[in-house]
This record gives sequence, structure tokens and C-alpha cells, in this order.
Amino acid sequence: MKPLVTFKGIAREYRQGGQSVQALSRISMEIDRGEFVAVTGPSGSGKSTLLSILGLLDHPSRGEYLLDGQSVFELTLRRLAEVRNRRIGFVFQDFKLLPDLTALENVGLPLFYRRERVRDSAALARAALEQVGLAGRIRHFPAQLSGGEQQRVAIARAIVNHPDLLLADEPTGALDTATRDIILALFARLHRTGLTVLLVTHDAEVAAHAQRTIRLRDGTIVAGPETAISQRSRISAEAVPCGR
Repeated sequence: MKPLVTFKGIAREYRQGGQSVQALSRISMEIDRGEFVAVTGPSGSGKSTLLSILGLLDHPSRGEYLLDGQSVFELTLRRLAEVRNRRIGFVFQDFKLLPDLTALENVGLPLFYRRERVRDSAALARAALEQVGLAGRIRHFPAQLSGGEQQRVAIARAIVNHPDLLLADEPTGALDTATRDIILALFARLHRTGLTVLLVTHDAEVAAHAQRTIRLRDGTIVAGPETAISQRSRISAEAVPCGR
């Protein structure tokens, strides 16, 4: 079976102050469908750039990106946007919820951009919120939710389109330890349904819950892939409570 993600010699350079800055250099890697992968590294190592290219939010300076065997940057801009909307879900550290929309409306936004019927969108958004344990919070606005609940709304929004790939950028960075564990349990449960998850983190404890870890330094892979599952620190993916 072909990998879901293949990077071949991916490089990304920026111009800054008249000089060239190498954010990524000759990255080659594969991610199989159904994997749970953590990407770690110090600040400035290229983690965010890697995530942006994976999510089709940025274009590499050189190299090739295959998604399910297809070279994505050969697509038209319109088709690229469709792939990003339908096949990739995003979760961010700061949630990125719209404050004037309810949880249900926030989760339904990707469906709105797909021009889904309102009735269908509401049903799909409600199902996604139920999946993350927030069936009782669908009419709440972000300000009425805890940080953990807001992140779960963001996860519901990321999975409402049933994507192939879920990208999470420091998704537990703004949360306390107990709430972090709830979010990690949710990622583990989603992964067990067959979802491919790639999580960027600077926290070794968080990375330890992935199947393997890719470590970046100065825009290159310095270690990986390697097994990162720890029976001692692994979080059980039981039902996610609604109280955080």
C-alpha cells in the first residue's frame, strides 16, 4: 500500500533582510495511512514550515509532495483548495474559533465552504461535536467554554469533513496537564478509528504518545523514524468527559 504522505527532497527558503534563510533543507519522509506521528524540535527547527507545507498552506522552494500518490503542487489553485478543505484537518494551539459563532456554527464552517446544504451541515457538525464529547455544548459560544472544550470544538471542526490527514500544531500547549491528557486521549481515540494524525510539539511527554517521532533541527531530520510508544506514560483513550 502506498504511503499517504511522501516528501522527496523538500526545501523551503525565505528572503529576509536581503538574505536567504533556509527553513527546510532536503526533507524526505513517508507517512503511512493510519499512522500517529509526532514532529519535535527546538524553536526555529522548521516544524511550523513543515506543517504548513503538509497542510498545503505553503509551497516548497524545491522538492515534491505526494498525497496518496498524487503530486499536489501540480494541481490548480482551485483544486488545491478543494483538497485542503476535504482531505486535511487542522488543529491549532490557540483554537482559532470565531467568537460570534456557536460551537455548532464553528464546526460547520468547513461544510459552508463546501456549499453543503444547511440542514446537512448542521447534522454533520452535531455528529462531530458528539464524537468529541460536546453534545451538550453545541449552542455555547467560545467565551462560554473552557480551554479544553474550545480545543475539542476545534478538533470537531477539523474532523467534520472526515479528512485523510489531521494536522495538529502544539494542540496542548495552552492547556493544563489534566486537560492536556483529555485532548491526547481524544487524539488516540481518533487515531484508532483509522485517522492519520501528525502532531507538532516541543513536549517530549506529548510526543511519547505517538507511534513514532520525527525530530527536526536546523531544517533537517536528525533522528527518526523511531518508536515512541511508552506503556508507562501512554494515555488511555476512554470516553472523553465534558467537564474541561
